[in-house]
Amino acid sequence: MAKNKQKSSVSTILIRIFAVILLIVGLVLIFNKQIGNQMISHNQQSTLTSLTRKKVEQNQKKKGMYDFKKVKSIGIGQATRSQIKKTSGAIGAIAIPEVNMHLPIMLGMSDDAMSTGGGTMRADQVMGKGNYPLAGHYMTAKGILFSPLEDVKKGELIYLTDLKKVYIYRIYMKKIVDPSAVWLVNNTRQNIVTLITCADGGKNRWAIRGDLIKTEKATDNNLKVFNLK
Repeated sequence: MAKNKQKSSVSTILIRIFAVILLIVGLVLIFNKQIGNQMISHNQQSTLTSLTRKKVEQNQKKKGMYDFKKVKSIGIGQATRSQIKKTSGAIGAIAIPEVNMHLPIMLGMSDDAMSTGGGTMRADQVMGKGNYPLAGHYMTAKGILFSPLEDVKKGELIYLTDLKKVYIYRIYMKKIVDPSAVWLVNNTRQNIVTLITCADGGKNRWAIRGDLIKTEKATDNNLKVFNLK
């Protein structure tokens, strides 16, 4: 009799544990997108606030990943791995105040980089010289990664910094292009910035370009636009 009660008690405990596990799994599945967005938002903010000139210089010496075919969509798993590994390699920051966009600029287009900020698209690009292209994921949650680009307007300003200088660009082009428009990544004689993200549910791309209109030495005052602290 005692053994039967003991077995019943163990069975009840196991059933309850299994029920709790199912509940947790169910909640994760239901709120998968919200949890992932929260992690990505945390990634970009924590990377921005921990950015220093020394870290930028160290990361600039690293080797980035520039194979466009390897860029994958972001899931909760990748967002979690990026938080844990912290290997994304920030080399600067970008800000578009009019649409409340403040992000780290990452070296290359690895999964870690693209789940944290905007990734550089060529190994030889130099901030403030020629074409400086950046790619970023479009997220349905406003304010995360490159989703604010959908709302930018011509004439608005884009700010870039490597913490040594601040580069100010004025947007002169905003249009939807075919995914095969690789010419947007090519270098140019004109000093411009090019921002690229998904449009039309991934079928096309938003392409935004701005002319360099001013370069300033980085100071505590002009770095405030990036929300680094």
